[in-house]
Amino acid sequence: MEGSTVFMIEQNLLPFEFRVFESHTASSTCQAIRGMTVRGAGAIGAAAGFAMAQAALEASPNIYREYLLTARQTIELTRPTARNLFYATDRVFRAALVSREQAVEEAQRIAGEDAEASRQIGLHGKELIPDGARVATHCNAGWLAFVDHGTALSPIYFSHLEGKKVFVFADETRPRSQGARLTAWELQQQGIPHAIIPDNAAAHFMQRGEIDLVITGADRIAANGDTANKIGTLEKALAARAFGIPFYIAAPLSTFDSECPNGEAIPIEERSQDEVLYQAGPDRNGLHHEILVCSPGSPARNPAFDVTPAHLITAFITEKGVFPPEEIAAYLK
Repeated sequence: MEGSTVFMIEQNLLPFEFRVFESHTASSTCQAIRGMTVRGAGAIGAAAGFAMAQAALEASPNIYREYLLTARQTIELTRPTARNLFYATDRVFRAALVSREQAVEEAQRIAGEDAEASRQIGLHGKELIPDGARVATHCNAGWLAFVDHGTALSPIYFSHLEGKKVFVFADETRPRSQGARLTAWELQQQGIPHAIIPDNAAAHFMQRGEIDLVITGADRIAANGDTANKIGTLEKALAARAFGIPFYIAAPLSTFDSECPNGEAIPIEERSQDEVLYQAGPDRNGLHHEILVCSPGSPARNPAFDVTPAHLITAFITEKGVFPPEEIAAYLK
């Protein structure tokens, strides 16, 4: 954030084009969150904090608190499943009640904390990855999804830096294809061997003994360990359990929601059916198109997340260390 402008990578254009989007208002930043210009738990949280700070800078003195309250409500409606969004908005809102300057400082602080937490997740998580490991992941939880480093990919990056040989299976992650477009692009930039696989192919490779462990990120973790993550995560957890493969969730403690008792209490965002019905990308000449890929006239359902029960999760990888679901309460204290 510089002045009142928030800079973010335009993720909807990746991997075909790299562009930085400049958001000059809180409203514009909200649209960027809702439209997935910025996405991923930590990046959404940082963007939400900056949006709240922008609102503080925009508010007139005579309606300052009312403006902040309205802005907070608008921000929190953008991605209702994302815990980091609420965490950041609340912190910056309370800082803004003190002063505009403190709101900006708090938003910057949250972004810095996110990057450091992701770094620590990488340092703790790399100990779970042996040399020669074949790791499966779902969606994108790399440095695009956070301020830096990422969560699910951070242990892989640190393992790679240590010289370990690591191979990654990246699920496509339909319907927005964050795995095929973003995770694969990140891995390519880092020089890490990988393969994009269809969403419904992970169990096949597990059955054949070609996957050693699974690491995904999370968007909200309930107090009992039930975890909401990108739709399709539950299937990977079930398959991993069936074939005796460790299934890890990598997330900072800011993603844990102590006020949410279990997965049934996690709100699940349902997005536009057009994300299922249409696909976008460049043709051979580099011209971008959006095309219908489903039966014309058929409707679609598009839940953005599903919930993986705690009993299917081997352990959580956090900035404070690695621990099983039954130890969540102790760590949150």
